[in-house]
Amino acid sequence: MNASVGIEPGQVAPDFELPNANKNLGKDTLSLSEIMGDNGAIITFTCNHCPYVVGSESRIEKMALKARNNNIGFIGINSNDPVNYESDSWPNMVKRASKGMSYAYLHDADQSIATLYGAERTPEFYLINASGNVVYRGRLDDSPRDPSHATTSELSDAIDLLVAGKEIKDNRTQSIGCSVKWKV
Repeated sequence: MNASVGIEPGQVAPDFELPNANKNLGKDTLSLSEIMGDNGAIITFTCNHCPYVVGSESRIEKMALKARNNNIGFIGINSNDPVNYESDSWPNMVKRASKGMSYAYLHDADQSIATLYGAERTPEFYLINASGNVVYRGRLDDSPRDPSHATTSELSDAIDLLVAGKEIKDNRTQSIGCSVKWKV
């Protein structure tokens, strides 16, 4: 289980290189530095089976589009244990990505990146500025399973503030979702 706090707003986002399950986008392996756009990047720790991720898929796609439209790179990282959670295995990642996922989908097989970042939930988002500093960490909004109940839009708001060159005052929220499925 993840014991570290991980990367928080104000800290530098560590680079990494991971295999990419989305063969339609990018190379076989991608690094954070390759994903970075002129205005930064968004990392989302995600998976295939969590009902919170499934309930957020269309909104995650909208955030990926918003990121691209604002010169911000966007990637998904699956760090779940694929042995105990077969739906998160590499073949199932490839299958999910091939169904229209518009961003690179990276596999953190040894869970080292989730541990380094301190990822706790799926989905969990890290917004990184062009200098490589995390400027927001947390949730998409306050209702990941049902968009009709969302009353906030923290990630979208953080993107708007970043692009406008303004400070993100609410830069840390508690992610709502399934726990990362750690290897035993």
